[in-house]
Amino acid sequence: MPAVNDEPSAEPGPEPPVAEPPAADDDGAPDGPRGGSAKSEQTRALILETALRLFQERGYDKTTMRAIAKEAGVSVGNAYYYFAGKEHLIQGFYDRIGAEHRAAVRPVLERETDLQARIAGVLTTWLDVAEPYHEFAAQFFKNAADPDSPLSPFSPESAGAREESIAVHRQVLAGAKAKVPEELREVLPELMWLSQMGLVLYWVFDRTEGRERSYRLAERGARLTTRGVSLARFRVLRPLVHEVHELFTDFLPGMTKVLPDPGGNRKLG
Repeated sequence: MPAVNDEPSAEPGPEPPVAEPPAADDDGAPDGPRGGSAKSEQTRALILETALRLFQERGYDKTTMRAIAKEAGVSVGNAYYYFAGKEHLIQGFYDRIGAEHRAAVRPVLERETDLQARIAGVLTTWLDVAEPYHEFAAQFFKNAADPDSPLSPFSPESAGAREESIAVHRQVLAGAKAKVPEELREVLPELMWLSQMGLVLYWVFDRTEGRERSYRLAERGARLTTRGVSLARFRVLRPLVHEVHELFTDFLPGMTKVLPDPGGNRKLG
């Protein structure tokens, strides 16, 4: 993907830097993502760490790839080699927080079989993992809230992180002692993930000490979801669950279906 010049446009500047392959390691292995060397991973992690710090200090919009490269001590071309642009750095952040969440929630899912405890564990563990990034998340939320932005959790660029998160909710159902109708096992994880996104939105704006209200919301949300799953065992209520799922997949960009925009100029999802 060609690099995009994200420098301020007030003054004419040079052409966007070309992503250049980093120099080889001492052992001859290319020092880049394709080489898979330890030095490559260290460089990539350094660029990501530097970017997250600068995003927190200066804000997402005011931080350029050039500034990130300078602060990390690498060339601009090298920075673009690892990340094609700032939005790809945010995708790296999504991947990181997702991996941290999966690791942190594993003991909960191995220990608990009660569905409510499993759901609450997934949600509160996410809050634990995300806490260090709270101020940063609040800063770039206006970009992530734009439905056309690649930073949106519903964007095609976020598909990998989204699927990984939905997979966690599949594990929640699979390991619970509660009986979940087979026909609902495919739709419930997506609805549970949407519930988590609602919690994330609340958390971004939560200014209570220790995000106390977010934790309360997670616990109450887990209880409400568990009751909903319990009621879904009754066959007469299952069509309602499917109807809710279809509502989201029909009208929420990025979920399942691709629908034409009413204006006819672009597609949603």
